[in-house]
Amino acid sequence: MEVILKKRIDGLGVPGDVLRVADGYARNYLLPMDLAVHATERNRRFLEHQKRVIDQQESKDRDQAREIAAQIVDVTCHLTRRAGENDRLFGSVTPADIVESLRATANVELDRRVIELSEPIRELGAFTVTAKLHADVTAELRVVVEREA
Repeated sequence: MEVILKKRIDGLGVPGDVLRVADGYARNYLLPMDLAVHATERNRRFLEHQKRVIDQQESKDRDQAREIAAQIVDVTCHLTRRAGENDRLFGSVTPADIVESLRATANVELDRRVIELSEPIRELGAFTVTAKLHADVTAELRVVVEREA
């Protein structure tokens, strides 16, 4: 089935792409989630107009992401956690904890899903964490996990 993407999907394409996908994937995921529409002639014409609007929105989103990246690049998030011997934490530091610390420290609102951690932080120390704010914009921020007094 041919579909036209309405939103960016990693590994598949960007808004405006006309793709051939499996029927089930289109019917059960892309169309109900409003990520794509059927590739009819009417939708293709409508898409040409929408593409200009989407490009403007994409540019605006990219600029906002760059502004946020500039705000958080110099921020160091300090988190205090209980730790046992060998500096191992009793819990872990998750992306949600980092986002909450950013909110308190730099007054920046982020979604926890933009913070990329291969696994939760489970020990004391300083770490560099990547925030993927946009497809083209990433920022690194420093997270320091300290022992709770």
